[in-house]
Amino acid sequence: MLFSRRLLQLFVGLIAYGFAIALMVRAGIGVAPWDVLSQGLSQRTGLSFGTVTFVTSLVVLLLWIPLRQRPRFGTLANTLMIGPVADLGLHLLPQQTVWWAQGLTFAGGLLLLAVASGLYIGADFGPGPRDGLMLGLHTRLGWRVGVARTVIEVTVLAVGWLLGGQVGIGTAAEALLIGPLVAVTLPLFARRRVATSVVAPARASSSA
Repeated sequence: MLFSRRLLQLFVGLIAYGFAIALMVRAGIGVAPWDVLSQGLSQRTGLSFGTVTFVTSLVVLLLWIPLRQRPRFGTLANTLMIGPVADLGLHLLPQQTVWWAQGLTFAGGLLLLAVASGLYIGADFGPGPRDGLMLGLHTRLGWRVGVARTVIEVTVLAVGWLLGGQVGIGTAAEALLIGPLVAVTLPLFARRRVATSVVAPARASSSA
C-alpha cells in the first residue's frame, strides 16, 4: 500500500511539474535556467520545447556515467514524462501578454512547481537527471551543492540566452524563491528519511 501511494505521488508530481513549466513559459516573463536552454534549442532546431527537454535529459544522464551515478525508477520516469507533459500544457494554455495575467500565471506556475517538486522528490524514487548531475559533482568531485548548482545553472542559462531563450524577471524570481518554497513543501510529502536528507539540497536546487 505504501509503495502504491509513493508511486502515485511520483506520477502526480511529475505531471504537475510539466504543467508548472508550461505555465511559467506561457507567462512570458522569463523561465528557469534549464528551460531557457530548452527554449533556445527549440528555436534553433525547430523541435518542440518538450522534445528538447527530453533530449536534454538524456544527454545529462550520459554525464552521470563518469560521475558513477546510477539512475533509479524516478529518474527514468522524470526523463520520460516531464517533456511530453510540458508540451501538452503549452498546447492547452494561452500565451499571456497583459502584465497582471503574466504575473498571476507565473506565480501559479512557481507555486505548482514547488508542490510538484515536494511530491516527486518526497516519493523517494531517485533524483531527476539535473539534480543527479549536481549531486554527482558534489559526491565525486567534492564540490559543494550550492557551487555545483551555480556552475551548472549559470552555464546553461548563458548558453540558452545566447540561443534565444527568454531571460527576465521570472528567471530571477525562480532562482530566489524556488529553494525556500520546496523547503516548505518537501516535508509535507516526504517520508522522514527523505525529508531530513533532501531538504537542505532542496534549498539549493529543485531542478528536474
